[in-house]
Amino acid sequence: MSLVRVLAARKKNCLILAVGLLCGTLFTGSAQAQEPRKGATRKLDLSQGVTLELVYIPPGEFMMGSTPEEKAWAVGIEGGAQAGTERESYEGERPRRMKVKDGFWMGRTEVTVGQFRRFTEETSYVTDAEKPGGKTQCFNPQWKGYRLTSKVVHPWDPMPGKSWRDPNFAFPLREDFPVVCVSWNDARAFCKWLTTREREAGRLPSGLEYRLPAETEWEYGCRGGSQESLYFWWGNELQDGEGRLNISAIDFLPDRKQTWPLGKAPWSDGFSFVSPVDHYGERGRNGFGLADMCGGVWEVILDDFDPKGGHEELHVVTENPRPVCRGGNYFDVPGNARCAVRLGLQSPSYSDSRDGFRICLGVPKR
Repeated sequence: MSLVRVLAARKKNCLILAVGLLCGTLFTGSAQAQEPRKGATRKLDLSQGVTLELVYIPPGEFMMGSTPEEKAWAVGIEGGAQAGTERESYEGERPRRMKVKDGFWMGRTEVTVGQFRRFTEETSYVTDAEKPGGKTQCFNPQWKGYRLTSKVVHPWDPMPGKSWRDPNFAFPLREDFPVVCVSWNDARAFCKWLTTREREAGRLPSGLEYRLPAETEWEYGCRGGSQESLYFWWGNELQDGEGRLNISAIDFLPDRKQTWPLGKAPWSDGFSFVSPVDHYGERGRNGFGLADMCGGVWEVILDDFDPKGGHEELHVVTENPRPVCRGGNYFDVPGNARCAVRLGLQSPSYSDSRDGFRICLGVPKR
């Protein structure tokens, strides 16, 4: 081959690579030809005007867990979490460096009511809460308060007849709210539907699938690329979270003249309960461009719960599995909306009007 042809071929290859990187559509490894750039996006058309957007997150490292100082803040006067419980111990004794080996795509927001509705319309899927004998945990509007000095009364009760279609909110359900009252089983069924749908349409990259995020992927994504062990993705100061997240704040409860009686953020976030996804725009997105990673709704993920702390590799148990959920929720105190917070659900079929999920596109893990 002449020198002129060699140079021309190299120029053509460089142009193809540049276009691929610009579009963020090429992949690396056996499943990928060239890694997309950080922040590249994919938009899925679910038809009938409903779309779902994902953001690319490159491989990397982060610090999982929290320090003793962070745990003490969480149960203190500003954090407002309940002192004297073991739930902060679930974060591990100290932060540990974790590695995410493969890049992946993550939903910019939690899955919405409208997106989940498209799933049920196409599949006639029935959620765990809607099945015979099913129930879901909802806010009881008859609740009058905790009565902390006499008998502690919590406002959440298991309710038959309620579901993602009617979470017992005291206000109209919006299509852009995060879907709630869905179980780990329901979330995985949504991901399976999406994988099949996109594969049959020829739009699914080889070697990848839609699924729930693994625990390392979720916390890595939540921290937004930070290499420090911070309370929130923006830093350690709660005050800097104003206009970034939806949690318990200075807002009247539905049909009430009272605010949430216990620990809360010292501002109004505009919503007594849940807010629309990505409501806070750019200010509510972290370094990876993900919205609502702190607050919003608890996000159910792929791993089974280990009370001793999260694992770098996917953690699965064979007896009494309890899915992990992360991120806090719209009705929770600031101390429970940190990057490190993790809880275990009662079972894969459990659902709650404070729980939802976010999807991933990545290498199969379970």
